[in-house]
Amino acid sequence: MDEAELRRAVAVAGELARWAVEAMRRPRTGDVRYKANAADMVTDTDELIERQVRSVLLRAFPGHRVEGEEYGVREGAAGAPSWVVDPVDGTTNYAHGVGWSSFSLGLSDASGPLLGLVADPWRGEVFTAVRGEGARLDGEPIRATDATEVRGQVVMTEWAAHAPWHGMDRVLAELSARLCTVRIMGSTALSLAQVAAGRAVAGAIGRFQAVDGLPALLICREAGALAYDDAGPTTGTPSGGLLVAAPGAAEETYGIWRAARAGHGGG
Repeated sequence: MDEAELRRAVAVAGELARWAVEAMRRPRTGDVRYKANAADMVTDTDELIERQVRSVLLRAFPGHRVEGEEYGVREGAAGAPSWVVDPVDGTTNYAHGVGWSSFSLGLSDASGPLLGLVADPWRGEVFTAVRGEGARLDGEPIRATDATEVRGQVVMTEWAAHAPWHGMDRVLAELSARLCTVRIMGSTALSLAQVAAGRAVAGAIGRFQAVDGLPALLICREAGALAYDDAGPTTGTPSGGLLVAAPGAAEETYGIWRAARAGHGGG
């Protein structure tokens, strides 16, 4: 993408985020429905937001690829940039009236993640990043914490759907022994964004999925956090799980993660 098209993408993403936040904050109507199982929910709001996002993106960037949580992949032109959207990341929370869910939107090109946005309707916060330009919260620069150990810090994680991920029990035990508090809040994108904002020293998920993880991953990297997957440090697309950590505590956190994940093959 040239500079003009990138700036247009940033503007379109911001407009979509504002629209999505308003949609999520309206009184919810319609039934909750289930996809794979009773813990895999979808609401009318999920579908409404994704339809709007797809419509706007394909009008603005007709050759681009679009992948969404609810409606899958719409292929684009060969070599074209690719969007990912999770219209409501944390649908279970949203469906039950728990105020911790988010709108997540990202764009990648041949060099990797290019733009990331995570919007929190309940606290009125929008996390953004453009590759090489740093991370921002409501337009102001943010950085990962300068903590040098996990002791006294917060680590964010999420279930693998409705269940613990492989090695999660060991990670929780090791962090507890180090007097580190763990939070499981219910939105991968929003939980990882807390690392970028310096509120959490690390964030871990058992299986990386680009739709809800890629925008937040770029925001964390642009805020100075380091990323690891099941093979070790990663600057590309994670394979298996994902750990993001503030630089000063990354070695300690990764050591805990590596030992817990060893032999499990991810997931």
